[in-house]
Amino acid sequence: MFDFFNDITFANKELLWLLLAIPVITAWYIWKNKSYNASFKISTFSTFDGLEKSFKQYFRHSIIVLRMAAIFLLVIVLARPQSRSSWKDVKTEGIDIVMALDISGSMLAKDLKPTRIDAAKEVAIDFIDSRPNDRIGLVIFSGESFTQCPLTTDHAVIKNLFAGIHTGMIKDGTAIGNGLATAVSRVKDSNAKSKVVILLTDGVNNQGSIAPLTAAEIGKAFGVRVYTIGVGTMGKALAPVAMYPDGSYQYGYVDVDLDEKTLSEISSMTGGKYFRATDNSKLKDIYKEIDRLEKTIFEEKNFTNKAEHFLPFAISAALLLLLEFLLKNIVFRSVP
Repeated sequence: MFDFFNDITFANKELLWLLLAIPVITAWYIWKNKSYNASFKISTFSTFDGLEKSFKQYFRHSIIVLRMAAIFLLVIVLARPQSRSSWKDVKTEGIDIVMALDISGSMLAKDLKPTRIDAAKEVAIDFIDSRPNDRIGLVIFSGESFTQCPLTTDHAVIKNLFAGIHTGMIKDGTAIGNGLATAVSRVKDSNAKSKVVILLTDGVNNQGSIAPLTAAEIGKAFGVRVYTIGVGTMGKALAPVAMYPDGSYQYGYVDVDLDEKTLSEISSMTGGKYFRATDNSKLKDIYKEIDRLEKTIFEEKNFTNKAEHFLPFAISAALLLLLEFLLKNIVFRSVP
């Protein structure tokens, strides 16, 4: 019942100010009623002993109560209470996206903060949050590749998997072709309107059985658009050069070795785009641009239905006025 009143709006809500007339009329009635009282002196009240008050004395103010209630209801009628029901006919065509992430040892370089791989994971999670209607999968690669998560709409699962990703999970190296081919295989049979792979790497293909451009050809054949991201500063970067027995790394400045030519060709061949991320902010901007380029398709139709609810209030007001008329002219009729 209370939910009904929560949904009520008024077409002429400014007329609700007329309700202020009720306390004004009530105050005037009280003042006028006092002016009708007369006083007279008698020597004793014994004559009135034993007399009981009639019901008219108890209910003599009922007429004004009925009139105020009727005025209240009539103001509500004039304000036109309405309820609105609406619904949407929504058509969504999501995009299937597979993220292919390089987890080779060079991704521990600290030109992105705190490391390349940590920065890549953080920005990827933000990107996933911005795509609530898409199926997203995850492929990781270094010297070999495997699917960390198939396409899914359960984004909480894929974000949790990112937390466990680290270098050294699989054989070291940079098998860009294998990573791309695995990503393409996860999305190639999709019925989505758009099929996309986002491949992030910081190196040159030096492992694997599939050449990067061959994997790109496969992607093109299946209508997969590939966005490639090359990670690393220009020149030199502070990166691991040796590993200590306890598993920690010795860092030193090494040349950034990134095959931008191949990455650019992969994107160009498949209708995607190549980006270079030299710092954290640039990497975030890249994912924002990809987000703008690959928008989920929505078709939304809104339907709104208004229903008037003044009739019950009008009928109630009429009944109250009728009851007032009957009481005033039958029960409380004044005798001249």
